[in-house]
Amino acid sequence: MLNMDKPQIILHAQKSVNYTLYDTKWIPCSAKFVALGNYSRGTGAIQIYEISQGDVQIVRDVEKSKAFKCGTFGASSLQNRYLATGDFSGKLQIWDLETLDLPLYSAQAHKEIINCIDGVGGLGVGEGAPELVTGSRDGTVKVWDARQKNEPVATMEPGEGETHRDCWTVAFGDSYNTQERCVAAGYDNGDIKLFDLRNMSLKWETNVKNGVCCLEFDRKDIAMNKLVATTLESKFHVFDMRTQHPSKGFTSLTEKAHKSTVWLARHLPQNRDVFMTLGGNGSLHLWKYSYPSSRSRKDTDGQEIGVAGTVDLLQNVTLSTQPISSYDWSPDKMGLSVCTAFDQTIRVIICTKLNTL
Repeated sequence: MLNMDKPQIILHAQKSVNYTLYDTKWIPCSAKFVALGNYSRGTGAIQIYEISQGDVQIVRDVEKSKAFKCGTFGASSLQNRYLATGDFSGKLQIWDLETLDLPLYSAQAHKEIINCIDGVGGLGVGEGAPELVTGSRDGTVKVWDARQKNEPVATMEPGEGETHRDCWTVAFGDSYNTQERCVAAGYDNGDIKLFDLRNMSLKWETNVKNGVCCLEFDRKDIAMNKLVATTLESKFHVFDMRTQHPSKGFTSLTEKAHKSTVWLARHLPQNRDVFMTLGGNGSLHLWKYSYPSSRSRKDTDGQEIGVAGTVDLLQNVTLSTQPISSYDWSPDKMGLSVCTAFDQTIRVIICTKLNTL
């Protein structure tokens, strides 16, 4: 029997495409979303879809010379809604979706593919300047301000003689005032590094033993609270980012899920303690994090150390036989989301009863 008191994950609409889908994002304050990917001939796809009368209709369809890997609206104002993209040739570009002929901004950001991108300071989320961060196979993580042409405002790269690891994921956090801001980066060897952009220093690093597919803070615009890291070998970790122990760092819990690579984690915009994980087996798992009665305690030396909470699986569903490559909650409609999978299908999902959690 279905327990109807629990949240349900419902497939609302789906659309097949003729290219490989890598990313999808809701266009803020609209019923539209953008899908990014690459055609088999190596060119890039930007498509804009709209939900109308319960179906998904295509609004714009543009092909570009280079394949797209990732995109974000995070550094754009709500008025402009400019999309920043990273492509397979290492280019960072910013697009006005009304006129997609030429990018508003273009920089050769990396020597190799841009795997991941995040934005902050736009959309009324987070304090301070609008900035983008990119991570690449070339091992570098770069922070960009679109008002500054061609040169990054910060570059985090391996030192002399160090191995260049493939950076798979980047995320902004701690952007709660005009000075504070940090970037978390995850690498193919299991490294997680936290860079403090205010002091331009490495604040913390750890290794979770498996390649880090996704990092996301539960909120970008608050003092660091929680960080979710998803990895190969069907695991994810939730770090409590409130208390940093001098030697042990941040406390975390580890959970097994999906029986395959956990590709992504995405927090519900309206409730930071609810998040979806996306699996290599085409499954979606909805989780709720519960805090412990006390989030820190004193260790034997009298130092504060964090205490991890627990996660509960609220619901799970398998939508595809292929990995889910991207997922985005609607910032405007609670429970509405869009995801893409490697079966070349875009799916619009509705999650019910999220307001009761």
